[in-house]
Amino acid sequence: MIYFNCDYNEGAHPSILKKLAETNFEQTIGYGEDTYCTEAAAILRKLCGKENAAVHFVVGGTQANLTVIDAALRPYQGAICAASGHINVHETGAVEATGHKVLGLPHRDGKITAAQVTEAMEAHLTDPSAEHTVQPKLVYISSPTEFGTLYTRAELEALHETCRRYGLYLFLDGARMSYGLAASGNDVTLPVLAECCDVFYLGGTKCGALFGEAIVITHPELKKDFRYMIKQKGGMLAKGRLLGIQFLELLKDDMKLYLELAEHADHLADRIRTALRKKGFELVCENTTNQIFTILPIDSVRSLSEQFALSPDRMTDESHQMVRICTSWATKEENVDSLIRAIERI
Repeated sequence: MIYFNCDYNEGAHPSILKKLAETNFEQTIGYGEDTYCTEAAAILRKLCGKENAAVHFVVGGTQANLTVIDAALRPYQGAICAASGHINVHETGAVEATGHKVLGLPHRDGKITAAQVTEAMEAHLTDPSAEHTVQPKLVYISSPTEFGTLYTRAELEALHETCRRYGLYLFLDGARMSYGLAASGNDVTLPVLAECCDVFYLGGTKCGALFGEAIVITHPELKKDFRYMIKQKGGMLAKGRLLGIQFLELLKDDMKLYLELAEHADHLADRIRTALRKKGFELVCENTTNQIFTILPIDSVRSLSEQFALSPDRMTDESHQMVRICTSWATKEENVDSLIRAIERI
């Protein structure tokens, strides 16, 4: 079986494993206070152009999301997001379990707009019974989104301006950050994210590391006591240096490895998209990242699934199904060749 169902089937890039092995018997301070985490955080601040940013390493994306959101919100406040947002559909109610409601909005290809946030806030502020409802305080977005699409710089700037106007925090989930940064047509950089977002994170788990995410906090209010929240929410790793070492390898030399791995995945995804178009299959949305969403005849889904692990989604009608095909930093060219040949035989 060849796996195209997600981008975290493989372990870690060999250079990360090599560095972990080389440093295996070093003795360091725990809980992310070691020199490797300190150096990785300094590199990330420099890449973002924000020397006063707070950088924290946590074990995974769900821990990052629930920790950031719970740290930012009072008990009566909630998080606005696209209805398709990861915190709304794929985290088993982790945010709600902290006591904060997720306020889903209709989306287009996984994205929400500044106009939608404005509408939601005006509806809340003009509601005579507003104090009996959940108060929106944070806007959660992801880029790439759950549909592999990207927010443009202009869209981020508009969301930033709207959030400032209404006193909202803007939080960007970057679990697949590298695939977005390396994507064709992307105009968003780390300094842009650092200017527009109050907090965001760079994914490692799905982007070449064994595990781990790097949270960057730019808003002063969110920096205070954040490590307390990481510890309480189960995101703090006792052997924190394992996180620092991995991000050092990914981010050194101006993110050379991080971007190279993403470019590889994005390129292979483009090859699959081209094959699907040539065969006449519909793409659910256009994107240039490592996730592909297509609609296939159910018989074709069954046929492909005999050799390839895909990620089937909803039925679009009685005989067609939406399917996600996902490449990763470690996807092999020959496996993509095999998938393309199978698509051509359908």
